[in-house]
Amino acid sequence: MDHVLALLLGYISGSIPFGLLLAKAAGKGDIRSIGSGNIGATNVLRTGSKWLAAATLLLDFAKGLVPVLIALAIFDQGTSLPEASWGPVPLAAIGAVLGHCFPVWLGFKGGKGVATNAGVSFGLAWPIGLAYALVWIAVLAIFRISSVAGMSAVCAAAIAAAVLGYEHFITVLAAIAVLIIWLHRANIGRLMRGEEPKVGSKT
Repeated sequence: MDHVLALLLGYISGSIPFGLLLAKAAGKGDIRSIGSGNIGATNVLRTGSKWLAAATLLLDFAKGLVPVLIALAIFDQGTSLPEASWGPVPLAAIGAVLGHCFPVWLGFKGGKGVATNAGVSFGLAWPIGLAYALVWIAVLAIFRISSVAGMSAVCAAAIAAAVLGYEHFITVLAAIAVLIIWLHRANIGRLMRGEEPKVGSKT
């Protein structure tokens, strides 16, 4: 039952479409009708409001962080590696990302989970989160392409878990990385064609 509750906790938190809600509240309309049609911060930035995009980024980060911290506080984590690998905390983590990517309220059409997984990574262990953030920021600064930075960061989190001694989180972070990269398959196609827009582009 703890596992089911943790998964639901993560999913419900992750499924709150902050980008959509904030854009509508600010009079920017439905962000699903512009740019990539995504509900994440990168597409919110295409409304022309940097503050709105920053608020979306922070809230999407929080909806990954909060359920993981709650799960850490209230659920028994187990001691063996297999048990801990798919215990309540990893399930809250993957639930949050699934909620963001496939929110029931929006017909299971959401975002791509990069900011939410940043929150998840910090919640699981701050060194993993730090590795995630550093790679995300560095790659974004160099290439100015959000998809490249996001995919690099999600891979960095799984690698950091392995390198830094958080073996019980490798499986869930690797699974999330595969999911997020799969959700970026259209971006990968545009990258291969040299058509992927840079941050700040209206397209």
